[in-house]
Amino acid sequence: MKIGVVLLNLGGPTSESAVRTFLENLFGDQDIINLGGGTFQKRLARLIAKLRYKGVAEKYREINGCPNGCLGSSYCPNRKNKVISDCCSPINSLTEIQRRELEKQLRSSWPDHDVHVYTAMRYWVPFDYDIFEQALKDDIEHLVLLPLYPQFSYTTTGSSFRNWEDIRQRKSEEGRDIMWHEYHIDSYHKNENYLAALNSRIQEQLDHGFTEEERSKVHLVFTAHGTPLSEVNKGDPYTKHIEETVEEIMKIRGFQEPYWLGYQSRVGPSKWTQPNTEELVFRLMDYGIRNLLLIPVAFVTDHIETLHELNIELREEIEERKKYTPKLLITKGLNDHPYFLQALQDEISKKIGHITGIPNSGK
Repeated sequence: MKIGVVLLNLGGPTSESAVRTFLENLFGDQDIINLGGGTFQKRLARLIAKLRYKGVAEKYREINGCPNGCLGSSYCPNRKNKVISDCCSPINSLTEIQRRELEKQLRSSWPDHDVHVYTAMRYWVPFDYDIFEQALKDDIEHLVLLPLYPQFSYTTTGSSFRNWEDIRQRKSEEGRDIMWHEYHIDSYHKNENYLAALNSRIQEQLDHGFTEEERSKVHLVFTAHGTPLSEVNKGDPYTKHIEETVEEIMKIRGFQEPYWLGYQSRVGPSKWTQPNTEELVFRLMDYGIRNLLLIPVAFVTDHIETLHELNIELREEIEERKKYTPKLLITKGLNDHPYFLQALQDEISKKIGHITGIPNSGK
């Protein structure tokens, strides 16, 4: 069988000029940021992108993911043009590593099948419509859509699924035959291997970043991308999924450390989920807590929200407010952690184990 797996993600810009287009695509998507929709939102998105892209580009320069040459996908313009970018999101190279490692793992597990793993980004290359076309060219018979968002939200996973369906509709209207069987993975926020990967990152940082005495006083601060309260009130399960993930991890850890949950990356004037991660950290400092470990719980790669927002901007704000903490550390992203890759294979096997002839061994 010809099996395709599409890893769905937001993506990230690969150059300063790409930042502007990336922001325009992001703010123009009513599913993720509702600014009224239609022509008005598109015009507003162009204006926001024009005003903000240079400042955002500077942030990407500080965390440039490919300082020695492109490590991203074959769709990356830097790779095509043999350009070394000083302003490329790390999400590109890290997601490409995830794609390659997962493909290698699946081909090893299913040697009797022809397995292709693709990456489809929403707001920058490789775009989902290019990957849809590639899957058609590869004559894929069974296609699994696998979001790199463990917790389901209509603004991320839902938006990706809807856009993929729009592409399918356009292809059908063009008279293209789409013969594959399609399977959707909605969420895997309590997958045992996913939780094990997160717990492993926590333990790594505790063991190597804190002394034994400091570890006894560490507070864990889980942080996730926030969401507008309007989405929560409409029934979006994302926040509940985040809370369930945190509780499952702490259950694994025997609830031995004090722990907290905050939400970051608020955009626009509307009310978002609380508490805000930054304000939560300052409040803990005011309580006299001096050893903090921040755990990005909904991000599966290191990128701007972790490497810059938490590791640079938060530290700068602490200094500006003249706060003091001897130890504030951040766990490494899951990236290509073997437990995380196994979690992805677990979820794929749940959907197509009857095709591969190898039932799912994970939970």
